[in-house]
Amino acid sequence: MRRREFAAACEILGVARPVILNYPDGQLYRQELNRVVYDLTLRVREFRPQVMMTLGPEGGVTGHPDHSMAGIFATLAFHWAGRPNRYPDQARNGPGPHRTQKLYYSTADFALPNRPPITFAPPTAIIDIGNHLETKIAAFKAHETQSPLWPLFEQNVSKRGRNELFHLAAATHPEGPQTETDLFAGISDEE
Repeated sequence: MRRREFAAACEILGVARPVILNYPDGQLYRQELNRVVYDLTLRVREFRPQVMMTLGPEGGVTGHPDHSMAGIFATLAFHWAGRPNRYPDQARNGPGPHRTQKLYYSTADFALPNRPPITFAPPTAIIDIGNHLETKIAAFKAHETQSPLWPLFEQNVSKRGRNELFHLAAATHPEGPQTETDLFAGISDEE
């Protein structure tokens, strides 16, 4: 059921190449770290992105343990995908190392009500998604198993307004603290 919901959300968002790894929902904290990071590192090396976005170790506005672990796994894959001494068998049998240029954590300036406290990384990028807000809401609502959360989601999306907040966690060419309005600022097509 969750796979069908994910596929429906990807269709709404226009995601051309959705990938679902085979890990149990609600159990990421029980998975062997090296196995998950290996899988993600391979995907990074195959896809070769310029920018990666994930949740921070706090787990985003929900603080959900799966969200925390996904952020930790993705952060390791970001760093290890560019190192030839990490999973060298992947380079022998497929794509070579790839250094993604920027890693962002989604962040916020509020937490969901009635949840344990969450400490967020400060925003370094503020992206206006106003023209895409309704699409975001529709994609979230494609996850019908999450319908009890829809009112809370919509209420908090309206608090945030048109802006999505991100924290630059790592970059191949760090330029010091600054507020960005474009996640691809400073990205080179040559890397």
